[in-house]
Formats: sequence, structure tokens, C-alpha cells
Amino acid sequence: MNLIEIDLEEEYKFRGKIINLKIQKVQLPNGNTSTREIVEHPGGVAIIAFVDVDTIILVEQFRKPIDKVILEIPAGKLEKGEDPRECGIRELEEETGYKATAFEYLGKIVTTPGFSNEYIYFYKATNLYSGNIGGDEDEFINVHQYKLSEIKEMIKKGEIIDGKTIAALSLL
Repeated sequence: MNLIEIDLEEEYKFRGKIINLKIQKVQLPNGNTSTREIVEHPGGVAIIAFVDVDTIILVEQFRKPIDKVILEIPAGKLEKGEDPRECGIRELEEETGYKATAFEYLGKIVTTPGFSNEYIYFYKATNLYSGNIGGDEDEFINVHQYKLSEIKEMIKKGEIIDGKTIAALSLL
């Protein structure tokens, strides 16, 4: 069976700095029509930054959509037309104050394909050295180091709940 949906109409309900909301009318494989609500997102990059062979950097920050402070790997939004690798290099330094002499592509995921077109690209950073911490003026971050074994236990206990962080560890 052909599973492709054909776009018939679309209308933007919201255009923001980070996301857009688009409503599409589609024709389904069986010929019927339906409506899709799609959040457009420019995508992002996440970095597994190794301090040593079994220690990585996690950042702690408040996430308003869930009203919680959470731990996650360093990450950031792609700027329009930005190369994912360059974004990762920039975000690593801005969020952690570190640069890396080795920056290896690990893969990508779609975060929530049921309603968003966001991709996250993953990189492994090693041979870290000091750079300049920076970031956005509305971004407040604490930087921590954890052993991989600690992180796996923290995930099992529900102390780390960030999806990209959990997905990234499966790429190692």
C-alpha cells in the first residue's frame, strides 16, 4: 500500500522566532481527506562532549514548557542555512566554555514526527580544551560532569528525562 499523503491546502496559523504552526489539508492513501497540524522547527544539534573516556558534560537549565530544571547534553538551534557541524562547534563553546579538537558526526533523529519536522544532529566531541562560555542573554546554564555509568542510572531513576540526551547515548 502506498502510504504517502498528498498536500491539498495549507495555511500558517502562527509564525514565530523559533517555530511556525501550519495547518495542512491532505489526501490520504485511501482517497479521503484529513487535516494535519505541523510545527515547523529549524532543527538543532546536540553534542556528547567527553572530558575523558567515560565522563561527559551535561548542562542544567530551566525548561519553561515543562516547568522543570533538567540535565541534558549541550545542544542548540540551527540558524537559517547553518551547517549542523558548525552549529555544534558553536553551541559546545557557548554552553560549556569548551572547544574540541575532534568533532565526529554520530547520526540524527526526528524528535516528534507526529507533529513536527524537527531533526536533531548528534556529534561526539573529544580532546576538549578551554574556550569562552557565551550563549544567549536569556539562557542560564550550569555545567556538570558525569560518568556514563552515573548517567545510565540517572535515566533509570527518572532523574534525566531529556529525550535527545537519552537518544544520544544509544549512538555510542
